[in-house]
Amino acid sequence: MSVRKLKPITPGQRFRVVNDFAAVDKNAKPEKTLLEGKSKSGGRNNTGKMTMRYIGGGHKQKYRIIDFKRDKEGAATVESVQYDPNRTAFIALLSYEDGEKRYIIAQNGLKAGQVVVSADATEPEVGNAMKLKNIPLGTVISCIELRPGQGAVMARSAGTYAQLVARDGKYAIVKLPSGEVRMILVECKATVGVVSNTDHQLEVSGKAGRSRWQGRRPRTRPMVMNPVDHPMGGGEGRATGGIPRSRNGIPAKGYKTRDKKKASNKYIVERRKK
Repeated sequence: MSVRKLKPITPGQRFRVVNDFAAVDKNAKPEKTLLEGKSKSGGRNNTGKMTMRYIGGGHKQKYRIIDFKRDKEGAATVESVQYDPNRTAFIALLSYEDGEKRYIIAQNGLKAGQVVVSADATEPEVGNAMKLKNIPLGTVISCIELRPGQGAVMARSAGTYAQLVARDGKYAIVKLPSGEVRMILVECKATVGVVSNTDHQLEVSGKAGRSRWQGRRPRTRPMVMNPVDHPMGGGEGRATGGIPRSRNGIPAKGYKTRDKKKASNKYIVERRKK
């Protein structure tokens, strides 16, 4: 998997860095039974009031139903690895022996024709999903549950992974992508391997229009706003506006906003790095 630079034949292509999509099956069509319509909110709530700024437009998309739970046990064959417009990672279409098809988050190295297994215990090979109590220590994992049967919630985006460090009684100790070391119940499932599309962070859009295609509208810098609009607004010339902070006055860049009384704090062995 790699990226490539385009020839600068237009201003938008001069700095553009694109994914070569070598891991994606070019001729694969989306599985129609696993597609859903996806409506856009434009950042507005049910009364039509804008509650999220800088959202609107974007190309029409269909949602791919992903099997985050991996609750269908047994072997399945990878039919194809496909692009998903709703996430940074690629997805893999699985075909089970009984004919059922499901999408999963594709791990790095997953290819068409490969067999993956979901079970309580199986071989620790790329794409296989099993409980943390049966995964060998030191294994690189992704798509991790926080509660048994909940479905994957952690390490799901492109190129992310965690590492199973140790086990202590009914808890497994996992080092997460953020650097946080956390205890997770050993009955939770995880998938072996690194999430696909590892070069996603190297991509460069090249032009503002590409952000508009993705549904992102132009963002106004707080420094150029008026005092009535933002705590960092106002001042003569290019005033810094004092301490960097959010629209409602909460300091940014280093200020910890996590609740000190949060119930899940007791499961964190080591806090994440800045």
